[in-house]
Amino acid sequence: MDFFIQTAHAQGAQQADPFGFLLPMIVIFAAFYFLLIRPQQKKQKAHNELVANLATGTEVITAGGMLGVITGISEHYVIVKIAENTEIKMQKSSVAQVVPKDTFENA
Repeated sequence: MDFFIQTAHAQGAQQADPFGFLLPMIVIFAAFYFLLIRPQQKKQKAHNELVANLATGTEVITAGGMLGVITGISEHYVIVKIAENTEIKMQKSSVAQVVPKDTFENA
């Protein structure tokens, strides 16, 4: 039955190469940084800039998909007019996008 299962032979002791393990880890970290971390940081920076530049009269789309016009701004909140006689108060960070003028009127 020895032709089905090969006999295990002892291998010669080999010295582990610490650089051989470190190099793949560095390559994996670099790939994660350039493919995941860096683009997310750029996106977050652009969103923070958008939130900082909000002003009264700006037409926006919220994270929930509602289109409206900003009618008031405080430190952490904005008041958005979404229909005639309908305004909502929401966090500034929930503003997803600024749209061109007259988008609200033409929608």
